[in-house]
Amino acid sequence: MGPLAPIQPGGLVRPRIGIGGISIESSTFSPHVSGDEAFTIREGDELLGYYPFLDEGRELREAAEWVPIHHGRSLPGGPVAPETYQRMKSAIVEGIHSAGPFDGFFFDIHGAMSVVGLDDAEGDLAFAVREILGPDTLVSTSMDLHGNVSRALLDQVDLITCYRMAPHEDWMNTKERAVHNLLERLRGEHGTDPLERRPFKAWLQVPLLLPGEKTSTRLEPARGIYAEVPLIESLDGVVDAAIWVGYAWADEPRCQAAVVVTGDDREVIAREAERLAHRYWDARAEFVFVGPTATLGDALDRALAEGAARPYVISDSGDNPTAGGAGDVSWTLGELLARDDLRDGSRQVITASIFDAAAVAGAVAAGVGATVTLEIGGRIDPGPRGPVPITGEVRAIVDGDPDAGTQVVIRAGSVDAIVTERRKPFHYLRDFRMLGLEPETADIVIVKIGYLEPELYELAGDWTLALTPGGVDQDLLRLGHHRLGPGVYPFDADADADEPALTAVVTRRGDDRPC
Repeated sequence: MGPLAPIQPGGLVRPRIGIGGISIESSTFSPHVSGDEAFTIREGDELLGYYPFLDEGRELREAAEWVPIHHGRSLPGGPVAPETYQRMKSAIVEGIHSAGPFDGFFFDIHGAMSVVGLDDAEGDLAFAVREILGPDTLVSTSMDLHGNVSRALLDQVDLITCYRMAPHEDWMNTKERAVHNLLERLRGEHGTDPLERRPFKAWLQVPLLLPGEKTSTRLEPARGIYAEVPLIESLDGVVDAAIWVGYAWADEPRCQAAVVVTGDDREVIAREAERLAHRYWDARAEFVFVGPTATLGDALDRALAEGAARPYVISDSGDNPTAGGAGDVSWTLGELLARDDLRDGSRQVITASIFDAAAVAGAVAAGVGATVTLEIGGRIDPGPRGPVPITGEVRAIVDGDPDAGTQVVIRAGSVDAIVTERRKPFHYLRDFRMLGLEPETADIVIVKIGYLEPELYELAGDWTLALTPGGVDQDLLRLGHHRLGPGVYPFDADADADEPALTAVVTRRGDDRPC
C-alpha cells in the first residue's frame, strides 16, 4: 500500500483511534482449556509498540491520536475459559468507556476463538465493543484467513480484511492495511456524516471447510484464487477484498469459508464477491495437501530408507499447537520408541515437542547426564496412547524461554525427545540450537506442525506430512463434526448435489436500503 492520500474537505485531520481485541485459534476437539496463563496481555505503550507501522515518526502513527486499550493474544489451543474471556472482554469495554469517545477503532482479532458456552465468540465481542463505542465510530477489523466471518460479526464492523498468504508471512502487513484503510476513510471526502464514511460490504459464506494444509497459497488452486484479491482491491469503487478459508477444527455453525469485498460501488463489490466465491467453490475438489502425506509409520520408513535426503522433516500434524492442538499428545513419541531401527543410537531423530511440567521437573531433579525413567505427555489430551514411558539420558536443561519455560532433551536410543514446561511451537532453527541440537545434521526432524514454516521448509531435504491423531487431526471426517451448517463440503454427503446460491448480501451499517 502507498502513502495516505491527502486529507479531503470534511475529512478528519487527526482522528482519535482506539485499539483492542483478542486473538486465539481454538480447537473444540482439544480437551485443552485456554485460561489466563495462555494469554499475553498488552495495554498502553506496550500494545502500541506491538505494531511496527505505528512506531514514532511513521506516517500512520502521526496521522492519528492512538489510544491502545487492551489486547490478549495466545498461542492456538483449546476453547477459552469463560472467566478468562469475560475478564478480557470487560477490560476492552471498560477501557473504551473510560478513554472514549473515538472516531475510529482498530479491532484486532484472529477470528477462530471459541469460548466455552458461546457459538460465536468474535460476534459476541464485536457486539459488546460496538455497543460501548456507539454507532458513529468507524471500526476496522484485521483477521487471520482461518477465521470465521459470521453475519453477527460483519454487522458490527465497517471494514474487515484478512491475510492473503498461508503460511502467514503477511500477518503484520494485513494489520497495517486494516489501519491504513481506516485512516483513508476517516480522512477522505465522505463529508461529516459518519454514515457516508462507511463503505458497503458484500458478504457471503461459501459452504466449504478445509484444513489450512490443503489451502496453502504456495500451490494451486489457492495460489491463483488469492492472486485475484489484490486485483479486485485495485478496481474503482473497491476498498478491500478478502477470502477466509474458515477454521476446520471447531464444530460451530459459523465455521465455513467466506468472502467480503468492501467499497462504495455496490454493484462492483457484489459482482466481485460472487465471482471469488464461485471460483473458490468450483475448485473444491482440486485442493490437496501442501506436501506428500502418509501415516507416521510410512513417513518414517521413507525417511529411514537408504538414500533419503537429510534432514528429513516430518510434520506431526494432529497435535499441532499452532492450529489448536493441546501439544501434549505423546502418540508419536511412543511410536518412535517402539521401533527396533531406532534403538541403537546410530541415527539422530529429533522430535519437538511435548509439554509436560512434571516430566521436566523430574529431568531437572536428576540433572544433565543422568539416566531417567519418566512418563511423558498424554495428561491433557491422552490421544490413543496416554502418557509414554521413556528411559534415557538427560542431554540438556535450558531455562528461561518466554514461551516454553524450562526445556529438557532426553535421549533414548536414536531419539532426542524435547519436553517443555509449557506449550511451545518449534518453527525456527534457533528453537533447536538453544537446546544444543543442530537440525541441519540430524537424520530426521519431527515437528508438531502442519505445513512447514519458512525456515523448516528451507531446512528440509525432503518431507512428509504425517496424518497423526490429535485435536487438529487432518482427517477431518474422523473428528465427528455435527453442528456445522447444512451443505458444508466435505462433511455433508449431499453437498455436491446442488450448486449453492452464492449470492452476496450487500450491507452498510446503519443503512437499510436494498440494493
